[in-house]
Amino acid sequence: MVTADERLYFVVYDIADPKRWRSVFKTMHGYGDWVQLSVFQCRLTRLRHAELIADLDNLIHNGEDHVVIIDIGLADNVEPQIVSLGKRAYTPITREPIIV
Repeated sequence: MVTADERLYFVVYDIADPKRWRSVFKTMHGYGDWVQLSVFQCRLTRLRHAELIADLDNLIHNGEDHVVIIDIGLADNVEPQIVSLGKRAYTPITREPIIV
């Protein structure tokens, strides 16, 4: 289902403890696509965005870890201006049909 109010986000995190890092990494796979170590891109509605924040807040230690969630704009209308160097090209996450 395509939702007009989905926004594109980049989530970048620095987690001090390897066990917590793995928990955050696994959780992020439920919200978006892995870009590179500790970086995900996500297409989220307002509800999913709030759920993501709540999930991450329950996983991290505020005194030791840091998570940055960057709102790029409406997912279907934004064309991120990104320079990607190295072996893996960057491609924006797209909404694909879900067959049930």
